[in-house]
Amino acid sequence: MAAPALPPLPPQLKSIQHHLRTAQELDKREPVVAYYCRLYAMQTGMKIDSKTPECRKFLCKLMDQLEAMKKQFGDNEAITQEIVGSAHVENYALKMFLYADNEDRAGQFHKNMIKSFYTASLLIDVLTVFGELSEENAQHRKYARWKAAYIHNCLKNGETPQPGPIGMEGESFADAEKEEAGSSSVHSGTAPSSSSTYEANNTPTSNYTGIHIPPGAHAPANTPAEVPHNTGVTSNTIQPAPQNIPLVDPSLYSAQSAGEVRLTPEDFARAQKYCKYAGSALQYEDVSTAVQNLQKALKLLITGRE
Repeated sequence: MAAPALPPLPPQLKSIQHHLRTAQELDKREPVVAYYCRLYAMQTGMKIDSKTPECRKFLCKLMDQLEAMKKQFGDNEAITQEIVGSAHVENYALKMFLYADNEDRAGQFHKNMIKSFYTASLLIDVLTVFGELSEENAQHRKYARWKAAYIHNCLKNGETPQPGPIGMEGESFADAEKEEAGSSSVHSGTAPSSSSTYEANNTPTSNYTGIHIPPGAHAPANTPAEVPHNTGVTSNTIQPAPQNIPLVDPSLYSAQSAGEVRLTPEDFARAQKYCKYAGSALQYEDVSTAVQNLQKALKLLITGRE
């Protein structure tokens, strides 16, 4: 079912254009993530300007898109239950981040990797729909956004980027997406404006030498960003590496309830969230993440501690 077409994006709402573009790109292969991208865009747009006629018209049409998607995917618990939706979006964002990080550490610098870094940062924006970001996700967002700009600017200037976390100050996002501006738009039939660029004002200026970024273990089963097909070039094909399955925490074998362990509603919610994360990870054949989250849930339920 085709979503209702959107009118032209008002200039006041340009900050949500990349989230809407990401929603368009994910409509077919990740409709749940696409839905939450639109929800984030609508909520953010309402905060920016919901009173001027052009903004009100645009946001009403966007709301119609969300309602249509809700009807279409009404039996999907990732749409109907926020805790499942949060786990799904977070897992997909992390997979995209790890794919880009894996390429970066391997010295494979290309347009698709840059886009994956930046899109991962947009999807972490989307996680704010479910509440405040964890410190880890906030750190990943800043790093991914910075890496996208840094690598783009290096390639643009004919320089070889340095892989992995490095001590670099903020890079300008000013021209990072101009070459992609003609490839898509948030509404059909209208060319994107020159403002279709990474937002320079969001450029982090921190030094990232000591930041803890987990190395990408393997490319995700469903590589998030589009990869050209039938190009005849096979040298950069990413092959999933064998997964390192974590050992079962030995303490779980001997863990016993210390008398009457009183679990709070928050404890039950956290345990449920870990289980949802595990289920979402298995959708991507990520056994390691699933095992880690199941162990966290089990330890919490047995001991009352994490």
